[in-house]
Amino acid sequence: MNAYVGVFTARLDTPWVTSLKEKRAVIRPVMERIKARFPVSAARVAGLDEHGWELVGFSVIGGDAAWVAEVLDAVERFLRGSGEYRVVVLAREIIVFDGTVSPELPG
Repeated sequence: MNAYVGVFTARLDTPWVTSLKEKRAVIRPVMERIKARFPVSAARVAGLDEHGWELVGFSVIGGDAAWVAEVLDAVERFLRGSGEYRVVVLAREIIVFDGTVSPELPG
């Protein structure tokens, strides 16, 4: 049986904000709503000390690749329509785990 892990990252541009506090007030509520509404893990990944942008990431795991893709699609739609920012860069990947054990890495 396969497991599918979906990972989605997005860069959110906020060039008009003037402080980190103002940016957090824009980004944090959207992240909280996404975590409450969808079965994903969510994180603010990079740009935390930058006023003009932030990279956010989401992940989901499931036994059906189509369901994983649907969840990521829904998160993307919600993200695009829910904040005072511009979504400028998106990256998505669905990784398949087939249950085999990888050989140990030299260490």
